[in-house]
Amino acid sequence: MELPFLTIKEASELIKGKELSPVELTQSILDRIEDKDEKLNTYITVLSEKALESAKKAEEEISRGNYIGPLHGIPLGLKDIFITKDITTTCGSKMLENFIPPYNATVTQKLLDCGAVILGKNNMDEFAMGSSTETSYFGPTSNPWDLKRVPGGSSGGSASATAASLCLGSVGTDTGGSIRQPAALCGVVGMKPTYGRVSRFGMIAFASSLDQAGTLTKTVEDTALILNAISGPDPRDSTCVNIPVPDYTMSLKDDIKGLKIGIPKEYFVEGMDKDVENASKKAISMIEDLGAEVIEISLPHTKYAVLTYYIIAPSEASSNLARYDGVKYGFRASGAESLRDMYFKTRAQGFGNEVKRRIMLGTYALSSGYYDAYYLKAQRVRTLIKNDFDEAFKKVDAIVAPTTPEVAFKIGEKTQDPIKMYLSDVLTIPCNIAGLPGISVPCGFSSGGLPIGIQVLGKPFEEETVIHVAHAYEQHTDWREKRAPV
Repeated sequence: MELPFLTIKEASELIKGKELSPVELTQSILDRIEDKDEKLNTYITVLSEKALESAKKAEEEISRGNYIGPLHGIPLGLKDIFITKDITTTCGSKMLENFIPPYNATVTQKLLDCGAVILGKNNMDEFAMGSSTETSYFGPTSNPWDLKRVPGGSSGGSASATAASLCLGSVGTDTGGSIRQPAALCGVVGMKPTYGRVSRFGMIAFASSLDQAGTLTKTVEDTALILNAISGPDPRDSTCVNIPVPDYTMSLKDDIKGLKIGIPKEYFVEGMDKDVENASKKAISMIEDLGAEVIEISLPHTKYAVLTYYIIAPSEASSNLARYDGVKYGFRASGAESLRDMYFKTRAQGFGNEVKRRIMLGTYALSSGYYDAYYLKAQRVRTLIKNDFDEAFKKVDAIVAPTTPEVAFKIGEKTQDPIKMYLSDVLTIPCNIAGLPGISVPCGFSSGGLPIGIQVLGKPFEEETVIHVAHAYEQHTDWREKRAPV
């Protein structure tokens, strides 16, 4: 039995039955990180000593009969956007290169309370701004299926680490597709819950009305296990909704007979990779064969989603990132002659080009005389996009569509063309704009052997339906059994 290749469910059953030592499991993955991560660069910080201490503590608790649940003793990664007490949290930026927080994010604390072992902090696009994990101050992450290609972004470190079995799963964030897109490109399962389902407290902000924590795992069942742990209300986050959280493992059913599944015609975009289109259509056919009723639907305002997103997200980023000025915490440039000069130098040296580009876009959109023309208009279009989904969900229980228009592209291929890079998220962004839950599951491979994903979108706070459809499809395929060659 090769321990790093276990799923969370498999490992938790063995740990619960005292057939597997959390220390042995954690050490086996740390050894694999040491062996493989030099070429993948999926971690910014590896917590070898702390992880082994946590694993030893879990082992002692379990041996005394104090097993607390399916994440007890399970080694997980954590995107470096979640604040971790006394552990460097960089958000992939020079600005926070040496930032050590004095408290934990809610997501971090909930994982620790479940007895999970945090292996380290996963690499990511700087401040979650990117679709390829190339904007990280700590260097790009590679895709384990082809080291010359990107893993997607911004949660590319989490997706690549999960696909390469450098963790049993990871928690990332999804602002415009930053979990689902890398999940599709790396051949793993990526879930973005409904906006407000998981607390954002202690999650470094990019775009506050869009950011949402979620999971990257090897199977849909593993997704349900982590989602159970991190979901729920939090008085420290006013946008976190106070409604009961169901047990998502109860949604892991194979039968989808009678469910109505909508296929949006706008998601089969012009210029889509033929392999992606074919794999997606085969997946939809299988869902129909499993007994679901497949209905073509229209989401007419989809074509405005990318434009809307790249006004709203940079505007909110411009506001959120104003706090990084060298005064209270984070990087401070030396040699400044005045307070104003320190601001200029700190922000010029501390932020990378993509972050600067988005701050300038957002500042312009919010500036006097342009607010109504850009930000306010974008918010109105956002409502139209949400209304499209509301209308569609009157007819269907869930929506199924390709996750990305193409497979993983080569490192450096799009770095000089921001528009081309932004279009990587054309199929994932609408879900964030409308605040819906969505999951990407593997649905095949390209002729070149690169993973392809399909996404299931659901009504707000109906993660159960999304998980149900994804699990039923997954159980009738063998894509999850294929391993990245790294």
